[in-house]
Amino acid sequence: MTVPTRVLVIDDEPAIYRFLKPALEANDYQTISAGTAADGLKRIAADAPDIVVLDLGLPDMDGKDVIVRVREWSDVPIIVLSARDREAEKIAALDLGADDFVNKPFGMGELMARLRTALRHRMQRKGETPVVSVGGLEIDVPRRRVSWQGTEVNLSPREFDLLAFLASHAGKVVTHKQILTAVWGAAHENDTQYLRVYVGQLRQKIEPNPSDPHFILTEPGIGYRLLDAE
Repeated sequence: MTVPTRVLVIDDEPAIYRFLKPALEANDYQTISAGTAADGLKRIAADAPDIVVLDLGLPDMDGKDVIVRVREWSDVPIIVLSARDREAEKIAALDLGADDFVNKPFGMGELMARLRTALRHRMQRKGETPVVSVGGLEIDVPRRRVSWQGTEVNLSPREFDLLAFLASHAGKVVTHKQILTAVWGAAHENDTQYLRVYVGQLRQKIEPNPSDPHFILTEPGIGYRLLDAE
């Protein structure tokens, strides 16, 4: 018998859970709920959910602090639900360890896609998928080779490192700081203009139409998202 994927929803608005529960269960998820940060942290420890959907505006603790607490001992995927318009809030949540975010109000189709992507990334971390295929673009990480529709693409070492990092998070938004720290080191975490130059160079080499990117998508003010892997 297949064991259902368990989703913990931490949100103090009962209407959100009433909206989410039937849709999640219709997609074969088992749902658990918590109305406060304290209860949510207990649920994560006691019930070991497969993924967490977390509202940032909780009554007893900011959702970002919940992320910090959870990341001290768990790698459970966390999808942030945010009604906050400020980019800084989303960036902070991602930099602290959230896997993705969905803006309120949101569509269930978008949330389901984010859940599937985050769960797939967790499985890939355990299995370490060496080759990532994205719409005709193939990134062979161990061999450090990239091809587009069977034709090898010549990248510089730094361009490859950048693309490989994006590929390891395919379908997931990653912040400027996360990319710069991983590829160039912590000393360059604020060099966003430097990053834009390299993204532009990559797009010239891998995008069918660099002026209308298909693979490397911009999340304005936040970072980038590589098209989801096949």
